[in-house]
Amino acid sequence: MAPQNKIKVGILGATGTVGQRFIQLLADHPYFVIHALGASSRSAGQPYAKVTRWKLNTPIPGHIQEMVVQECKPDAPGFADCGVVFSGLDHDVAGEIEFAFRAAELIVFSNAKNYRRDPVVPLMVPLVNPHHLPVVKHQQTTLSPPTKKGYIVTNANCSTTGLVVPLAALEKAFGPIETVLVTTLQAISGSGYPGVPSLDIIDNVVPYIGSEEEKIEWETSKILGGVNADEQGFDYHASEPMKISATCTRVPVIDGHTGCVSVKFKRSPAPSVEEVKEAFRSYTCEAQTLGVPSAPKQAVILHEAQDRPQPRLDRDLENGAAVSVGRVRECNVLDIKFVCLIDNVRLGAATSSIMNAEIAVEKGYIV
Repeated sequence: MAPQNKIKVGILGATGTVGQRFIQLLADHPYFVIHALGASSRSAGQPYAKVTRWKLNTPIPGHIQEMVVQECKPDAPGFADCGVVFSGLDHDVAGEIEFAFRAAELIVFSNAKNYRRDPVVPLMVPLVNPHHLPVVKHQQTTLSPPTKKGYIVTNANCSTTGLVVPLAALEKAFGPIETVLVTTLQAISGSGYPGVPSLDIIDNVVPYIGSEEEKIEWETSKILGGVNADEQGFDYHASEPMKISATCTRVPVIDGHTGCVSVKFKRSPAPSVEEVKEAFRSYTCEAQTLGVPSAPKQAVILHEAQDRPQPRLDRDLENGAAVSVGRVRECNVLDIKFVCLIDNVRLGAATSSIMNAEIAVEKGYIV
């Protein structure tokens, strides 16, 4: 249910790739209204349209064009009035800035990696683990300075998000997964603007993305794990450890990360291909049952055509808020293999943060 009055929100890193998506997705949102824009000191004090190299296929919303950009400081004009701050900041600067906003009693939903490993910060994929949200109460009392209202929630790495949604569907249906092998084919927009130099990516595949493999291998266990009984931390899937091996590559695609995944289940015999397909078709999540506005009608979209999913054809399904899965088949080494696809700048970034905040509204963590 939409709040009686729209909640004022700020956007940090508003001129960047993820910041632009935040603006596009929040421009006419039923829960939130954009109230403050933050960027570097070079942009501060100037109209948004003047300092932004807009790269989306829709124009800058009219009421945003003349909005004056502020420095990313909690005492800058407009931010103190915000109920939520969305951060699209690069990790090089996000840590101190986001913590300052939290300390100033602002609620921060971050796309950066800086606090994903923090033991009292939820690493939340909205289609998988909103049940991690209660840990923010413990965060408010244990992180220094303690806060009454402010807290930080992070969303996951974009490739991790594309992987954990189908894995969550499989674990929900069949119990623990023992082993996961994944090779990603990641879009150039994942590296931000201006991205990968053209002479490095055209007619090429780059078989290395710094720290990306480690993120997938570590984040998956925190996301798929539970919350401790006292709701003061996470169990990191410790009761049923999952072995994960990732290889990450950069490919000449603008938007849309693809993953080629093989899994081995702990149960024996393993589920059949048809049982796995039905698990994907029937998967539902809390974001859907809560009815938040950014939730997809279908969280996992199963493709039966042999050559799907494809980034250009499938990244826009469900407004970029679902994960596409196809080529489900038996694996000669493990049990089952499939291909998954995520829109890395929507569900993999801005949409996840927004959906996380919508869930927090519905659960009473934002008032």
